[in-house]
Amino acid sequence: MDKIRPRVKFGNKVHDVKLRKRKSQLYANENECPLNNVGLRARVVAFSVVFRLINCFLVQSSFVPDEYWQSLEVSHRMVQDWTYGFLTWEWKTGLRGFSHPLVFAIIYKILHLVNLDSVQLLKWLPRMIQALLAAFADVKFFFLIRTLENQHVTKWTFFCHVCSWFSWFCCTRTLSNSTETSLTCLALFYFPLSGSKTHSSIKYLSLVAMAVVFRPTALIVWFPLLLHHFCQEENKLTLITHHYIPIGAAAVVISTVIDCIFYEKWTLVQFNFLKFNVVHGVADFYGSHPWHWYLTQGFPVVMGPHLPFFLHGCSLAFNRYKILLAAVAWTVVVYSFLPHKEFRFIFPVLPLCMIFCGKSLASLREWRRPAAVFLLLTNLVLALYTGLIHQRGTVDVMNHLQTLCDKSSASTSAQPDVLFLMPCHSTPYYSHVHCPIKMTFLECPPDLGEDDDVDEAETFYREPLHWLKTSFPYKSSLPTHLVLFNVLEKEISVFLQANEFVRTAEIFHTHFPQGRVGGSIFIYERH
Repeated sequence: MDKIRPRVKFGNKVHDVKLRKRKSQLYANENECPLNNVGLRARVVAFSVVFRLINCFLVQSSFVPDEYWQSLEVSHRMVQDWTYGFLTWEWKTGLRGFSHPLVFAIIYKILHLVNLDSVQLLKWLPRMIQALLAAFADVKFFFLIRTLENQHVTKWTFFCHVCSWFSWFCCTRTLSNSTETSLTCLALFYFPLSGSKTHSSIKYLSLVAMAVVFRPTALIVWFPLLLHHFCQEENKLTLITHHYIPIGAAAVVISTVIDCIFYEKWTLVQFNFLKFNVVHGVADFYGSHPWHWYLTQGFPVVMGPHLPFFLHGCSLAFNRYKILLAAVAWTVVVYSFLPHKEFRFIFPVLPLCMIFCGKSLASLREWRRPAAVFLLLTNLVLALYTGLIHQRGTVDVMNHLQTLCDKSSASTSAQPDVLFLMPCHSTPYYSHVHCPIKMTFLECPPDLGEDDDVDEAETFYREPLHWLKTSFPYKSSLPTHLVLFNVLEKEISVFLQANEFVRTAEIFHTHFPQGRVGGSIFIYERH
């Protein structure tokens, strides 16, 4: 018996390895061995959490206004003790749901109650929550692939996933698209893919419902997947009556109750969303693109250096993962028919695409390592540049303006009055200042047939000097500070000189100025 039973001494690594191997042999598949899973899970969790927190703090730029104006600014305004703030026209017409901002509002309220509501925590804690959610999604993505593929393919698929520049750029932002993508990753873990051993209809449908509540367009990505599940399910009636209808109804009821509480009236956000975007065509107001934009620009940019590997992987794994490829194609086609297009709209399909990239990279053999180095370096350059350099001025300028809070609290000094002469919603607002100084920006609501629907920004940019003279006929009505892009300075230089405005700060914004958005931001102060 002594020859058969392994003799294990404490600290004897050789015998410890033999014991692990013998225990692993009890399982048909080494992935099922709990001894292997515990250590691996701990390593994957630790790596994902540390990686995404580093990711969070190395993204210091701005992307789109919605990461502030549809989340943090709304959350800041929802805290009852902070009566100052601003809600855009979407929240006045019941177009947006409060479920997503409510998550950050709860965090803000807790910080306020324990007297830790500093500006830095208000800015970074929601981002850290997003990072932890993204890390959780990374872990589930890894173990999903591990149940579908061997260790070799799993390793390279996860490598492709974590080194994606666009995931780095977006996943820790306070965008509903970022939350939608993480929830999609989590739901995919429980989705009944062929070969998956983690299927749970209740779990994946609950996560899908949550994603749809946070962002209704999440249903576009999941429509072909839900249809596939329905077609594959033997007991279709049970699936509908016990899962689809109850979970969907519960999501609608819960989100409606939340919206009614905060709107203080009966509001069905999902209906308003369709009405404004389909009937009124509000989305067109924010720009339109040709039908092929996602094919020629959007999808290639989001995929970045991964694109050739994705195309190669499609040829290798078409039959195995055709439902995932169908979901990607369906999403791109549907969004191509909508006039207003943005890169972030197709972000939720990126994890699906990484499965094909991983299959491609794992099959390259002698070219695998050079290809991996190429992916790592190119994505690293893009991620660091877009996260630390490109379009960071609109965030940095709020750090400068936050120092005005000290002047506001001093009774002897003039109260600050800041005017943003920039395209509307260019910068964050009170969530990045967190004190009730007076701030004003050029508003730009779409024309919904009401008398007060005036695009103030467009009116200003047509005749800047005329707008300034008519808006401030007396020196006593002038703001104390002006914030503007450098491209506007020449046009209003006469006004600045006549009213004794002096430039006090110049902040870098981008190397690629375009139109009304300049390369730098100027802060002018009146003396």
